[in-house]
Amino acid sequence: MITIAQARLGIHDPHDCTDASDELPILHAIYDTLVRRVGQSFVPHLATRWEVADEARRWTFHLHEGVRFHDGTPCDAAAVAKSLERMAREDKGYTLGAPAVWRQYLGGARLEVKDALTLEVTLAAPMADLLDVLEQGFIVAPSAFAALDAKDYATQIGSGPFRLVSLGAREIVAERVASHFAGLPANSAVTWRLEEDAAKRLALLEAGEVEVANGLDFEASRRLGEGRHAFLSPVAIIYLLNAAKGPLKDARVRRALSLAVDREALVESVMAGAAQPLRGFVSPNHYGAGQGAGALMDREKARALLDEAGHGGGLTLAVDCPTRLPDEAERLTAALAAQLAEVGINFEVHIHPEREDYAHMVRRKEIRDLCVFDSSPMSTYRVLYEKIDSRVAGSWWQGYANPRIEALIDRGRVTADRAARAELWQEAYALLQEDPAWLTLYNPLRVIGLKGRHPEFEMPADGVIDVARLPVLEET
Repeated sequence: MITIAQARLGIHDPHDCTDASDELPILHAIYDTLVRRVGQSFVPHLATRWEVADEARRWTFHLHEGVRFHDGTPCDAAAVAKSLERMAREDKGYTLGAPAVWRQYLGGARLEVKDALTLEVTLAAPMADLLDVLEQGFIVAPSAFAALDAKDYATQIGSGPFRLVSLGAREIVAERVASHFAGLPANSAVTWRLEEDAAKRLALLEAGEVEVANGLDFEASRRLGEGRHAFLSPVAIIYLLNAAKGPLKDARVRRALSLAVDREALVESVMAGAAQPLRGFVSPNHYGAGQGAGALMDREKARALLDEAGHGGGLTLAVDCPTRLPDEAERLTAALAAQLAEVGINFEVHIHPEREDYAHMVRRKEIRDLCVFDSSPMSTYRVLYEKIDSRVAGSWWQGYANPRIEALIDRGRVTADRAARAELWQEAYALLQEDPAWLTLYNPLRVIGLKGRHPEFEMPADGVIDVARLPVLEET
């Protein structure tokens, strides 16, 4: 038995959409998915292989034989189809402020069970990055659907390497199954323990009361020595810009903001060095992330752009700012205001203490000129489609439109070849540096602590603990 101490604890409907790094490890332990993310690619998991045809509209998945859910029922093509159907429901795929995320991609799909081990998925529209969705497409035993629909989240029946034993307010326990097609995890059971205080999580690890402590303080955790593992979070800390009306409708003003920011200084003053400057719309961990120097600080050019846009005498922007998520939002806004004052931009700040109300305000597109936000999907395509494509006008889209970006999205969705598609997303990355939809600032650096010395350990690119692939941490 190993214990993982973390800041938040809970498990909800596996067919809702979450990017929560405290919940996803639990879901991935209990449930299987058709594919598994490794770095920026995907490898077979419940599906042994797949074929893509018809410009990425038709996908055929071939499944492992003999897989059963924890209640003994078969995990076959029919069961997989039922999970994908449930994911596509209008009342599923909910994430903070945004309903039916998965329906955007799976809605209207034809699911044809060819035989017990073969499922053909024909999408309503091409999506070459479908595996981005299916990597979080948890395959749930149909016998659990009614309980989950009734919000009985203690009923979690998957086919994953661990089965749920107990679900409490401060502890969730799962035990390793007797056999699993992907091999057995190194540790026999896992307890996720709630401990909100980072200092207490560190103390628990040092005292040997837990084997893993996540979300540790960047500096205090240094005393763990080789037990400390720092990693880049793919979550982008950004300001959404109101490109529908007001000063930021002008692309010159949006670019001036980006050029005026000293991201390295923000990382030091706001995050005490625990972040990496972000100059594009997705992190370096993302598939298709680009490089480019389009967002390097150039305040002289920023002033020239502001003058050209008619703001040479100064500009005041109204900023919406939450008190958490990101937790440093108020400090960040104050530091950013001080920097932008150097080019004649002043802030009028409006604080929002209720984070879910804030998310709904953003979704309704009621922000003032800009607002503090983050972007967490690990899918480059989802970020482009849901947040930047004006034809979709998704939940977090704020009026931005660029026909060249949208042409790349159209080409990418039908380009099944991953290398060719990555080049398209890299091109979009460069264009979004020249004509930014957001003010992108940094990716946080996070720390996880492990008991003992494990030099081979690396956190996955998505920043989610892969419990089934942790090294041996329990006493033998």
